[in-house]
Amino acid sequence: MNTPLRRVGLAMLCMIVLLLANATYIQIIKADDYRKDSRNQRVLLEEYSRERGKILARSSDNKIQVLATVQPTNNRLRYLRQYNNGPLYAPVTGFYSVRYGAGGLERAEDEILNGSDDRLFVRRLSDLITGRDPRGGNIELTIDPATQLAAYQAMEKQGFAGSVVALNPKTGEILAMVSTPSYDPNPLSAHNGAAQEKAWREYNADKRKPMLNRAIADTYAPGSTFKLVVAAAALEDGKTKDDQVTATDRIGVGGSELRNYNRGFCNGSQTTVTMETALSLSCNTAFAQLAHDLDDKLVEQSAKFGIGENDLRVPMKVTQSCVGPGTEQCMKITDPNALYQSGIGQRDVRLTPLQNAQIVATIANGGERMKPQLVKSVLAPDLSEIAKFDEDSLGRAMSRSSADQLRDMMIASEAKTGGDGKTNGLTIASKTGTAETGNDPKNTPPFAWYVAFAPAEDPKIAVAVLVESRDVAATGGKLSAAVGRATINAFLAGRS
Repeated sequence: MNTPLRRVGLAMLCMIVLLLANATYIQIIKADDYRKDSRNQRVLLEEYSRERGKILARSSDNKIQVLATVQPTNNRLRYLRQYNNGPLYAPVTGFYSVRYGAGGLERAEDEILNGSDDRLFVRRLSDLITGRDPRGGNIELTIDPATQLAAYQAMEKQGFAGSVVALNPKTGEILAMVSTPSYDPNPLSAHNGAAQEKAWREYNADKRKPMLNRAIADTYAPGSTFKLVVAAAALEDGKTKDDQVTATDRIGVGGSELRNYNRGFCNGSQTTVTMETALSLSCNTAFAQLAHDLDDKLVEQSAKFGIGENDLRVPMKVTQSCVGPGTEQCMKITDPNALYQSGIGQRDVRLTPLQNAQIVATIANGGERMKPQLVKSVLAPDLSEIAKFDEDSLGRAMSRSSADQLRDMMIASEAKTGGDGKTNGLTIASKTGTAETGNDPKNTPPFAWYVAFAPAEDPKIAVAVLVESRDVAATGGKLSAAVGRATINAFLAGRS
């Protein structure tokens, strides 16, 4: 009898030890994770008892615009989160809901906005001593309201699904981050549970995915815009923009053929053209052959532009861009035939719009890559500055000489899509792209791209536009270029 009892006792003792270990793990090791979880309603209820900080943006004439604020209420949730121009800024602000937690900046900068950040300790202590109601800190964004509005309206006017990202190439500041179709975060922040649930269900059931921030949360085949990376790799490998490259009408790839968009030679009957001409004509065979010849150097150059990084935050997490089939093979091209297709931005090459904007911004900045940043400064409740944006160089992706040559090549490319390479006297350097999609690409609408910077001689803005087209005959030049130019002009108009 004693032996079975001892066994039962030991089993019970083991279960008690496991229970204590699990409780210790949850309450000590994982406690902070659970506390910060956006679905933790106990934390949210505590946060609703104090005034949440504002999300702000500053216009070119130095006027502050309030993107997210709060209004006092008479119910147990003392403050109601409200969004001015909700759909315009939703990809940036995200949402703040007592039922569904938080998203976007509301989640990424929650500790500042709810007042629990260590940088607000002195303020919290002062509130405790003086008896003032505690308040959260404020966030001022790098977003330029006029640029954000112009990009959003240009996309909405045409009913485009896609994204626009604009950067200051010299600092990395994000000047615009648009994703369409968008959504209104106000119903999600309502204190009416039925209203929150209705909005949540409608947004998530919408096949157009309005809550998806296409700028940073999804990747797309970049099409011919990726030829900029191939050109950069070739220039860094010793070529010049005047070197001859193939202009043939077709290249055998495995059991199929890779051909130019016009189904013929790049430029009339010429068998070779300069690399500058090849880029301006978006010659597929030229850049497919260059990519194949460069081999591993193409992957190395891609990495220098930031492709493959998996830890970038702006401060929201940015989805990883890849040159390769993904996961462990993200930055590897093991199939020699895949190199041809990768050279024209197809096959396994996938970029976020932010990543494509980074590439063109790096070229605009003479080859130096700056870290993209959305937060300009952190402000105390009284709007005094606690911390401010610091420029952060992520290293040199290419030499200034190569960047200057690539800029000249992009000016020539703009001339092919915008007339003489100038818009209203403004010199723009650009590249369009049309990426095939789906299992039946000839009958599936493509992704239409336009990447550019201006003024070409002294860049102040770099932009990437992605349109998920509905027309199988669509191109980046037809759809995305006008959106990109409108975005550029809106930014520069406030700084003339």
